[in-house]
Amino acid sequence: MENVIEMKDVCKGYMLGEEKVPILKNIDFKVKKGEFVAILGPSGSGKTTLMNIIGCMDEWDSGEYYLNGRPIHETEEKILNEVRNREIGFIFQNYQLIPTYNVLQNIIMPLLTRGIDHKEAAQMSMETIELLGLSHRLGHKPSELSGGQKQRVSIARALVSQPAILLADEPTGALDSTSGKEVLKLFQKLNDMGNTIVMITHDLNVAKSAKRVVRIVDGILSEENEALEA
Repeated sequence: MENVIEMKDVCKGYMLGEEKVPILKNIDFKVKKGEFVAILGPSGSGKTTLMNIIGCMDEWDSGEYYLNGRPIHETEEKILNEVRNREIGFIFQNYQLIPTYNVLQNIIMPLLTRGIDHKEAAQMSMETIELLGLSHRLGHKPSELSGGQKQRVSIARALVSQPAILLADEPTGALDSTSGKEVLKLFQKLNDMGNTIVMITHDLNVAKSAKRVVRIVDGILSEENEALEA
């Protein structure tokens, strides 16, 4: 099966005074189409930096990164904007919904930014909206929704462009236990439907909902079984 994500020897550091502090160390990471992978790591481990690179939101110092076969390390910034919009569906801990927009307006926004007519975008979104159980909430603003409903809107917005990957950053972090479990079950359902999911988390119980877990500690990535044996 083809790789949606392939990183080869990716390194990144930050300057602290006159000294360069390594954040990511020789990262080799592959995600095949249809996988559900959790990247598990504590605060300061490098997982957020890795997520930003996967999401084409940050540069790195050396190494190669291919997303859906495209060499991101050779891609110009103006093209990366299109890659982010078409190839990656972002799901954030704090939802990042536009408060003045209703549910439908928030969901179809990625389609509108691609120049698709509003009516056509709304029609294209209906299958996703129904899948996420949001049909009865289309006219509601985010302030009128529960945390779990807000995250469903965020997931629907990520899905609507049919991206190569769903990239979820601590997707249950702002939710209560019940809503968090519902969101994780939803991810499992979406993965069973063929969606490729990469989830960033610090919580082992959340990570266990994925089909594969990799750990990142002090900028070094290892498979879960390797990390447990170490």
